[in-house]
Amino acid sequence: MASIQRSAASSGSEGGDPALIDDRKRKRMLSNRESARRSRMRKQKVLQDLTEEVYQLQTSNMEITQSIKTKEDSYLKMESANNILRAQTMELSDRLHSLNSIIEMAEKVNGNGSFNVFPIEMPQISDPFMNPWPLYYPFHPLMASPDMSLH
Repeated sequence: MASIQRSAASSGSEGGDPALIDDRKRKRMLSNRESARRSRMRKQKVLQDLTEEVYQLQTSNMEITQSIKTKEDSYLKMESANNILRAQTMELSDRLHSLNSIIEMAEKVNGNGSFNVFPIEMPQISDPFMNPWPLYYPFHPLMASPDMSLH
């Protein structure tokens, strides 16, 4: 019963000093306002921290994206160069195989292992492009005369 009387007295509806009740209400309202202000400030601080974190993460994301793009470009260049080298290796391997087969055929034809590929003599064909300034008179030296400097 005592608890029922105490709750009734604290509610302010029955008895009690109205000035004391108004003072309690005012203190409670001030306390609630201060608590609400602190809560709003905490929320604002959390929002500000999250906004800064979003900015930092976006910046980091852009840097990582740029790094990935740079690495992809480098990878594509290296892959292209590698493909060229593979093709050149295949071509050189085929040429080496062809040359080795020619050597084998020449050794079989000669029978003695020498490198004379053709058993018959091939006539030499003159090519004017290989010797563009032939000396037709190699045994007649040019002589300077004293009259050459007077002209």
